[in-house]
Amino acid sequence: MIRNAYGGSVIVVGAGTIGIACAHYLNKAGLKVTVIDRGTVASACSHGNCGYICPSHVPPLTEPGAFAVALKSLFNPQAAFRVKPRLSPAMWNWMWQFARRCNHRQVLTAGKHLQMILDASMDEYQNLVQQESLDCEWKENGLLYVLQTQRGMDAFAKNDKMLTEHFGVSANRIEGDQLPEFEPGLKSGLAGAFHYPKDTSVRPDRLNQQWADRLRANGVQFIEHCELTHVDKSAGHISHLSTTHGELQADHYVFAMGAWSTRWSNELHCSIPIEPGKGYSVTMNRVENLPTHPILFPEHKVGVSPFETGLRLGSMMEFAGYDTSIRSQRINQLRDSARPYLVASVDGEAKETWYGWRPMTWDSLPIIGATPNLDNAFLATGHNMLGLSLAPSTGRLITELVTEQPPHIDAAPFSPTRF
Repeated sequence: MIRNAYGGSVIVVGAGTIGIACAHYLNKAGLKVTVIDRGTVASACSHGNCGYICPSHVPPLTEPGAFAVALKSLFNPQAAFRVKPRLSPAMWNWMWQFARRCNHRQVLTAGKHLQMILDASMDEYQNLVQQESLDCEWKENGLLYVLQTQRGMDAFAKNDKMLTEHFGVSANRIEGDQLPEFEPGLKSGLAGAFHYPKDTSVRPDRLNQQWADRLRANGVQFIEHCELTHVDKSAGHISHLSTTHGELQADHYVFAMGAWSTRWSNELHCSIPIEPGKGYSVTMNRVENLPTHPILFPEHKVGVSPFETGLRLGSMMEFAGYDTSIRSQRINQLRDSARPYLVASVDGEAKETWYGWRPMTWDSLPIIGATPNLDNAFLATGHNMLGLSLAPSTGRLITELVTEQPPHIDAAPFSPTRF
């Protein structure tokens, strides 16, 4: 990539992980970068997630049977994957488009595109963490998928076989009697696990804060509590942004607003079919006997992240609109789901309870590229549950498109023009 070879200015709207990544690569390319956010840097969906950076997450959400699970959830408020009944034509159109894609062919097609950008992002991360000296609890000991029952092991083995045959991604299978030796933080009596050794993990809040600090030192300006109110346009071109901090002007504009993006479809003259997929987490102080690996429990759909100073449990996928509540039942559900697996106590005081709206697209692919009707506007959104995993490659791709350089990956599958 060309460094410090391109002039001009750019405003990035959104200071989550994706916006930070875009600012990083745009700054490296020589542009004057300003990042604005309605809140604070990386305070929304980028803050309280489990911190997985996982090339093993190739299969899209549009797997066969996913829509049936969604329909059943209408009648089960405690479902880990839940659609809340509500009168929203946009949401039901999204669900219809999602249902149409819940088939094996779509899994393979979307999976190939996801694998391309997942692998590219991992390569970028390896360089980024070292070059920027980011102290963010970067761990390269893989991601462990633990199953409680033999039925769960058999089902996951089929998934692992599919990953191996179609994507070349293989796990190490660990039988139940071997599991406590491999990961002493797990209870005995579990059916087994699959270990994906090439996955990594970080503490996301530390990653984002340090990354943003490095960018500030390199001249990137962050304006917090700066809400976008209007996109001012003329002749197919954005002239400036109206914000709560006044008018802001640049040569190019990158919109990395996550789940809020769809509300700006009309302003940007572009279809942005995103639904917020709400997730939760609870973070506690570090206790004895924590696992050493980041872990997922597929049968209960809960993730475990052991940090240097704490333990985080995270999960859920609620299609409930822009709901801001954190129900105690959901936090208790996280604890109850993890309890059968972990030696460590999951009943410690909650130092932080959190929710975040994942920006979900109906084809499980992010939206990255130029908008079709405004010649200086770009979208970097719709990363579903993989925002942290896909951030560096997204930032690099946006920069290549803005500066009209050859892209490092095929940009076509992620183009906003596909809708």
